[in-house]
Amino acid sequence: MSFRYEIRLSGAGGQGLILIGKILAEAAAIYDEKNATQSQSYGPEARGGASRSEVIISDGDIDYPKATNIDLLLAMTQEAVDKYAAEVKDGGVIITDSGYVREVPKGKYKAYSFPITEIAEEKIGKKIVANIIALGAIERLSQVVSPEAIINAIRARVPKGTEETNISAFKYGQDLVKNEETVTPSA
Repeated sequence: MSFRYEIRLSGAGGQGLILIGKILAEAAAIYDEKNATQSQSYGPEARGGASRSEVIISDGDIDYPKATNIDLLLAMTQEAVDKYAAEVKDGGVIITDSGYVREVPKGKYKAYSFPITEIAEEKIGKKIVANIIALGAIERLSQVVSPEAIINAIRARVPKGTEETNISAFKYGQDLVKNEETVTPSA
C-alpha cells in the first residue's frame, strides 16, 4: 500500500496559505522526489475572505487530488477550525494560531496551538511571515517533507531578497516543535 498524506491549510485570504501550499508541494515533488498535488480555493474577496489550500503527498500515484481524509489541518482562524476540524481523521493533527483561534472543537486528533502571528511580529518584525512560521511547525509535526527540501522550495518561491527572512521564520516554526515530546497537545 502506498503512502498518502493529506494537508489542508485554511484561514483568511492574504495569510499566504496558497504560497505555503505551493512550497510544500514543490518541496515534496522536486526536492524529495515524491508525488504531490496542490489545489486552492478562496472566496470572492482576495483578502479577508475564506482561503484554503490542499496538498497531497504520496510515494505512489495520486488518483484523486482533493483531500478527503485529512492528516494535518492548519487553521489560522476560528472560522477555519470550526469548518474543517470534523474532516481531520482520527489520530490526525490540527495546528492553530493561538492569536486567532480560541477554541478547537473536540475530536480524536492532536491539537496544537502556537502564537504564530505574534512570533512573526515580535521576533521577525513582519506579520507577513506567519505562514512560513506555520510551515516550520507543519514540517516538524508531519515529518512528511524534509526540512532541506522545504528550505530549497522557500528559496525558489519567496520574493527575491526575502529568502533569509523567510528561512529564519521557518526555523522559528520548527523551534515551536523542537520535538513532539516537548509539546503538549490539547485533546
